[in-house]
Amino acid sequence: MGNTKGPAPPAGEYQDDEPLERPTAAPAQAPASNGGLVLSTQCEFPALARGASRDRFAVLVHAKAPSDVARAPLDLVTVLDVSLSMKGQKLELLKQAMCFVIHQLGPADRLSIVTFSRHATRQIRLARMSDVGKASAKFAVGALCAVRGTNIGQGLRVGAQVLAGRRERNAVAGMILLSDGQDTSGCWTTVRPDGTKTYANLVPPSTSFSSRPAPIHTFGFGTDHDAAAMHAIAEATGGTFSFVGNEAAIQDSFARCVGGLLSVAVQEARVAVTCLHRGVRVQEVKSGAYGSHVGADGRAASIDVGEVRRFLVLVYVPRARATEEVTRLVKASCTYREAATGHARVAAAPAAVVQRPLELTTLPAPSVDVERERVRLAATEDIAAARAAADGGQNAGAARADPGVPAQGRGAAIKEELRDLSARVGDRAEYEKTGRACLLAGMSSHAQQRASGMDVQSTSKASAYLTPKMEEMVEVSRESSGSAKRGGCSTGKQPSKLAKQTGQGSAISRRHNPN
Repeated sequence: MGNTKGPAPPAGEYQDDEPLERPTAAPAQAPASNGGLVLSTQCEFPALARGASRDRFAVLVHAKAPSDVARAPLDLVTVLDVSLSMKGQKLELLKQAMCFVIHQLGPADRLSIVTFSRHATRQIRLARMSDVGKASAKFAVGALCAVRGTNIGQGLRVGAQVLAGRRERNAVAGMILLSDGQDTSGCWTTVRPDGTKTYANLVPPSTSFSSRPAPIHTFGFGTDHDAAAMHAIAEATGGTFSFVGNEAAIQDSFARCVGGLLSVAVQEARVAVTCLHRGVRVQEVKSGAYGSHVGADGRAASIDVGEVRRFLVLVYVPRARATEEVTRLVKASCTYREAATGHARVAAAPAAVVQRPLELTTLPAPSVDVERERVRLAATEDIAAARAAADGGQNAGAARADPGVPAQGRGAAIKEELRDLSARVGDRAEYEKTGRACLLAGMSSHAQQRASGMDVQSTSKASAYLTPKMEEMVEVSRESSGSAKRGGCSTGKQPSKLAKQTGQGSAISRRHNPN
């Protein structure tokens, strides 16, 4: 492990994880109070004229998690940058944030801490956060110091091997990577013939694609980190990228991420969509970063959504028969696994139907939820286009025009987000400082449908993906900040309820008016 360019340690080196907490008695398997995962469908219009056909008619499919179930224990590995640029206030803020995370984990959760500078070091094994485990973890955090060099790739490989070498496994696992700089090892980044960089080598092989044991949630700390690298790592592993431009917000940003990991209720969710009417065909599935497949004949589609998400299924609706008053479009079902119990479950939604009156003098009002999802998808595409334009030096084009999205609800939040991004990309210097990172964080959040840590301190920019338990964790973080600043790692709030529950062109703003 002392050779900077050498391979990661073999998995066997880290087969020393602390055994899982053993229950004193077999818990009763009570069903979720709300019946488990809820699957629903919603058509963009309630009615279509009987003699009309419709292309790319949108059906919103929403898999909603149960709200009152025990969470699953977590295996968490944090991979932390302790390079020389972290010296001073940055490192102290990181220590404070890590102590908060340690406080919020319960005795069934396990934590390992990996640090990297020129070399990577596992500071503590994957250990349960009992009183003894927390004391050991806090001692390791308190002893961290900054050293020259930044070898992100080696840090990730050591972190991945900690997870890969586990003898026992909690149901939920995750990695957190924080860095404030560029990888200086020279062995993980490749320059293409056109001069652009590729970061595929930074991603540990054991966390790539289908073989990955856990997503890597990345945090760009301050304004000098490599946002493109951090986004690429998160994107390749199913994690999210967060930009922490305000360094004092790192604890709240960690709180949001860990709050999501500590509230996983559903895993391995796979949605199947089947056409009911013989003339209906699935044309496309808008599923973001989640894999989807449409059958060759268009009669069925599937989506691997992992946890709980919403997405649009675009279908062709044929003309109705003369006596056809209702067209049954599609049915949706979902197989999933309860994270806490490991039990396989199935959920089904009522058939998505559309009324077929003989004539429609006026088109019915569209579904608000479907239109909001259309706006979100269009915004996501425009953020990506703005990033491409700005990276190509066309900053003015990437930023112009004002988004015409709804002024209420999620539309208002997207409108504010897009305006903020427009301001950051219009000026080249500001784009290099914060704009690129903000664009990539926005792309990551929308693609994964998961809240990122960007602007976590702003109450006016509440993320559409912020869950109640993530909000709770951020609230606990803010309440604990004062005592943590006074007492460092030796003080802090008691574990939250989460810990106790075991068992532009106008690229950004072109198309966002749904009316």
